[in-house]
Amino acid sequence: MSTDTPVLSPARALATAGRVLRQLRHDPRTVALLLIVPVLMITLLRYVFDSDPATFDAIGASLLGIFPLITMFLVTSIATLRERTSGTLERLLALPLGKGDLIAGYALAFGAVAVAQSLLATAMSVWVLGLDVIGSPWLLLLVALLDALLGTALGLFVSAFAASEFQAVQFMPAVIFPQLLLCGLFTPRDRMHPVLETLSDVLPMSYAGDGMNQVLAHTDVTADFHRDVLVVAGCALLVLCLGAATLRRRTT
Repeated sequence: MSTDTPVLSPARALATAGRVLRQLRHDPRTVALLLIVPVLMITLLRYVFDSDPATFDAIGASLLGIFPLITMFLVTSIATLRERTSGTLERLLALPLGKGDLIAGYALAFGAVAVAQSLLATAMSVWVLGLDVIGSPWLLLLVALLDALLGTALGLFVSAFAASEFQAVQFMPAVIFPQLLLCGLFTPRDRMHPVLETLSDVLPMSYAGDGMNQVLAHTDVTADFHRDVLVVAGCALLVLCLGAATLRRRTT
């Protein structure tokens, strides 16, 4: 069978995911970055606005989705590139393992980590730091998880275009920072210059922040929330497919 077969095998994808998780288990610094840093950043933000809890409520929900996206983007892009430059990826693709199997395995492994990360950050924000949420905290968790999966997908995608770990990190200003500035965190998007507002409408982080704010302000699940969730999930799936299409055996 061709190593570039488009057929996705659940068994091969699960085997790949298990291998990635075993590698992560032996890398405590990466585990700390993934699980502890978002919690510490949310905690720091809470006490930055210690005298103004309303401000924490206003921006804390958005950052609850942004922090997991950023950390998963960093770790996924670097980890995937490391496997390519070390020759591991080339050896794996010499086996009966398709690109789809490999990308799906990475997504499952980092998705499992994203579940743990989102659970910790959401629980800390709502039940320890007192983030005032009108809607269900479980909906916050759902959006945080989708954001983390989007970060994973973006990390897998950009790793195909980097020749070193340093270059992978350099993609952050190009991929993450514009979304961070235009997602509505610093000012409502409808108050931006019309060109920037239009640009923000096509960036997935804008919908991630909007989804968090919908849960923050509404007791019921709104139509806008459904739209936001579908857009973030659709973008994650699209970028994963692009990642599989651009996956190369080695970095030249």
